[in-house]
Amino acid sequence: MAKCEICGKGVTTGIQLSHSHIRTKRTWSPNIQKVRALVNGTPTRIKVCTRCLRSGKVTRAI
Repeated sequence: MAKCEICGKGVTTGIQLSHSHIRTKRTWSPNIQKVRALVNGTPTRIKVCTRCLRSGKVTRAI
């Protein structure tokens, strides 16, 4: 699965618990976007989570 290239956030796993306490495995996927960002002064396409985009850790290439 996809990972954020800035913070390394990826898919997490856990257990979904129903009202009748039936336990099933499930995954939570991060919101990963492909963006053109400046990496070492050159615009490249990287996969970044929206938290890194919103907090300003990535400078977008125009």
